[in-house]
Amino acid sequence: MFKLDDFANGALTEKFNTEAQRVLENIADPNTDPKKARTITMTITLKADENRELAMVDINTKASLAPSKGVQTKIIMGRDRQGKVEAAELKSGAVGQTYITDEGDFADDKGNKVVQFK
Repeated sequence: MFKLDDFANGALTEKFNTEAQRVLENIADPNTDPKKARTITMTITLKADENRELAMVDINTKASLAPSKGVQTKIIMGRDRQGKVEAAELKSGAVGQTYITDEGDFADDKGNKVVQFK
């Protein structure tokens, strides 16, 4: 009846391959859960004319992808001298802890370089 590779001048196969590429990229993304299922849904809708001699065919594809994993971090909160709330991301393992950065510099718990380490 129909060769799917040739149907709609190859558009059906092209639409499937486009969604399949999105699914494969989503599977390869380390920020997604590898065990979550991904799906490709292809909908082919046929609408006949009044004489039932012709049918308009509409082809749609849709991929359901796994969402990105959430990311968590910690922030240090406090108040400045005027009482205004301020916050900064905790870069070290604990509040008040100095650490060595990837570049080999000393930094405070907020990631600010410590010029004179005492």
